[in-house]
Amino acid sequence: MTDALVPRAEDFDEISALLALAFHSDPDPELQEIQRAVFEPERSLLVRDGPTVVAHAGAYTRELAVPGAAVPAAHVTMVGVAPTHRRRGLLTGLMRRQLREVHDAGREPVAVLWASEGRIYPRFGYGLAAQHLTLTCDTAELRLPGPAAAGGALRLDRPAAHQTELARLYDRVRAGRPGWSSRNEHWWAYLLADIKALRDGATERRVLLHEGPAGLDGYALYRTKEEWGRGGPRGEVRVDEVVAADPAAYAALWRLLLSIDLTRRLSFRAAAVDEPLLWLVNEPGRLGAVLSDALWVRIVDVPAALAARRYAADVDVIIDVTDELLPENTGRWRLAGGPSGATCGATTAPAQLACDVRALGDLYLGGAGLGALAAAGRVRELVPGALAAAGPAFGWHRAPAPMEVF
Repeated sequence: MTDALVPRAEDFDEISALLALAFHSDPDPELQEIQRAVFEPERSLLVRDGPTVVAHAGAYTRELAVPGAAVPAAHVTMVGVAPTHRRRGLLTGLMRRQLREVHDAGREPVAVLWASEGRIYPRFGYGLAAQHLTLTCDTAELRLPGPAAAGGALRLDRPAAHQTELARLYDRVRAGRPGWSSRNEHWWAYLLADIKALRDGATERRVLLHEGPAGLDGYALYRTKEEWGRGGPRGEVRVDEVVAADPAAYAALWRLLLSIDLTRRLSFRAAAVDEPLLWLVNEPGRLGAVLSDALWVRIVDVPAALAARRYAADVDVIIDVTDELLPENTGRWRLAGGPSGATCGATTAPAQLACDVRALGDLYLGGAGLGALAAAGRVRELVPGALAAAGPAFGWHRAPAPMEVF
């Protein structure tokens, strides 16, 4: 068996076959072609047993919106090991080498991923930085009370016809939504590709556009699935994402999505923990919200990462950090900052708080509370009052809102 190798572009089909095997699906040629366009072989690692690819880990080069800023982040993806080669340390070797390479390159202070199973990645220092809600509801009794706002117009079209407009609005809103990733032209083409094999019997994807006085200020990507029962229509609306620059556009989009003729159900798998819809509908309990883990963040460079984001309140605290995999992160770091910026550097002064690097990942997007981590024994208060003083700073006025699985 070979050590981990950097693959060539032409290895993509073999890697795709491995991942299909690991995630219990069949390779789809149409899907493979659009995935090939965003594949970055130079950021991937693979292991062969003879001629066969048996393990792989990759990353995408993208930015991640964080509280008050955006940071370059290694978007870890395409991680899998063949069933015949489990329990041999292949995943551990790939993840450790990947972290070392990201750190030594010095361009990305954090790495981020979606985990197929939450128990896998904490051992590599990843913290649960963001959760999300899945909404599955019967729309018969759900309403948005009050009249629709005047001054806006809705229209339907195919998404690909509006890629440039959607990208412009997405970037405008992304600046204020921790957890959203940057999307270049290739990523938009990938995300808007509508593979029939993945529709599960539903229609092609549609875009609902909301235009306000200044132009496009909201959109929703969705599809519908026909179904009839003994009592009549039971169709379903499947919402992929909703992006709105103001409350009026957001409410108008949801008002229509919840009332499409011949549908009685709606599902939305990318709702934020603080999704405004929870405070808009007349019966929030009927939204059927289920909480799941979403983004896991690994702090790769502690001082660079902590200095890159903004803080909800002024903070000046010394944190004793331990990192078994990247010992450069182990030490005492003084974080001083607030809403307008931050600095972080090594210090020999006594620490006020202590934690491992995973806890910093939990905190990084503002979704986890410092006090909650302390109550779980994940952060230790070394100086009385340090938790209360620093806690508010690590939050943010909006919860992280992961919307896109990569």
